[in-house]
Amino acid sequence: MSSQDTNGLIDPNESLINLDGNLVEYITVYVGEQLFGIPVTVVQDVFEVQSLTRVPLSVPEVRGVLNLRGRIVTAIDMRIRLGLPTNEEGASRMAVGIEEGGEAFGLMVDSVGEVLSLQAQDVERSPANLDPRWQQVSSGVHRLENDLMVVLDVSKALELQGASVAA
Repeated sequence: MSSQDTNGLIDPNESLINLDGNLVEYITVYVGEQLFGIPVTVVQDVFEVQSLTRVPLSVPEVRGVLNLRGRIVTAIDMRIRLGLPTNEEGASRMAVGIEEGGEAFGLMVDSVGEVLSLQAQDVERSPANLDPRWQQVSSGVHRLENDLMVVLDVSKALELQGASVAA
């Protein structure tokens, strides 16, 4: 269980380790063929991107903005952020909703998987041969039975060419 601030919200600076002191929970997503884990403590929502309004002169990673239950959400294309080719138009896109600096963002991913509970001490440094763009947004990796899960550092993922990403 996590401590709460005076507004009843979870403190985003709080440790990701739960009560037993050993486990961290991640929501898993795929971007291209790569598995990523996003700490559940920063995830507010998971949704399918229906329609986007383009933002003129925005950085390429900002695909646009959308209205999610009356809130304006800036959509960040993680494929572009990670240097991967974009999906073909019309392809189903999922997004993970997060809040950073009082702004709402949707990290657009190819698919959303399950929630994994992993041992905190098993996280390793990102491999030296990991693409530098991926190292910039990673806080480490977990070796799974048949895969390598890159742990996404959401704050770093939102640092786009030194620009403010809020639309």
